[in-house]
Amino acid sequence: MPKQVDHEGRRRQIAEAVCQLADESGLEGVTLRDVAARADVSMGAVQRCFRTKEEMLVFALGHIGERVGARVAARLTASPAQSARTALGHAATEVSLLRDEHRAEARVWLAFVAQAAVSPSLAEILRSNYTGLQTVFTRLISEASDIEDPERAARTLLALADGLTAHVLIGHLSPATALDVLDGHLHHLWNQKAS
Repeated sequence: MPKQVDHEGRRRQIAEAVCQLADESGLEGVTLRDVAARADVSMGAVQRCFRTKEEMLVFALGHIGERVGARVAARLTASPAQSARTALGHAATEVSLLRDEHRAEARVWLAFVAQAAVSPSLAEILRSNYTGLQTVFTRLISEASDIEDPERAARTLLALADGLTAHVLIGHLSPATALDVLDGHLHHLWNQKAS
């Protein structure tokens, strides 16, 4: 009897290998041969899952986005009694990838952001991820305050959280300082008055 292969599980296994390689040497270090070796599968298995390297990268980026999104959702549902303000702070902290345990994920995320500047398919995935996060941020800001333009505030907060990721990775800011910047922005946000 032929061996049953969990196709979706194999794709995720390959995506994890892509992320590990991208963490070590950027996306330029991701080759089909190296991905197959890291995932402990044959080149043929990689090619059966993904027709092209671009398709493999698009799937891997979506996989990272799902992980971050799942963490944000888990953080928001972990304490259903929390205020919208607290929930927004938790979500922004998760998105900024400032914790030590998320450092590898942050490096991979920024490698994909850089590649997306020249890859329309990767840019499309990133735009979709950012749009989803902005929608969540806008909802939470609207629930928590009477800010005149909650969508603009959400865009600003998302850009800040994303930018802090880069500042921490290159060593310009420590994670503690970046969290202080994020907390300061949130404090300022909540103290704004609608005009």
